[in-house]
Amino acid sequence: MEITDIKFRHIEPSGKLKALVSVTFDGVLAVHDIKIIAGHDRLFLAMPSRRMPDGRFRDIAHPVGGALRETLEQQVLNAYLALPQEHSSPC
Repeated sequence: MEITDIKFRHIEPSGKLKALVSVTFDGVLAVHDIKIIAGHDRLFLAMPSRRMPDGRFRDIAHPVGGALRETLEQQVLNAYLALPQEHSSPC
């Protein structure tokens, strides 16, 4: 499965939430509302989720294997960091 498009739908230079991202796979499947979050020491991705009745959050879509998760995170974060500096301050 290849990432064929990455679109930044919302970019926030301040705060922990840095961007909302839509990613298209193989030109046929899009996953919206992937979040780029500023953690304590690095940026990371949070997959789209929904709040369950007990208050916990559960991912709606997520990579099943570690290889796809690593590829997804690497490509999305590289695209984010390549944005003009006023949008992509790391942490």
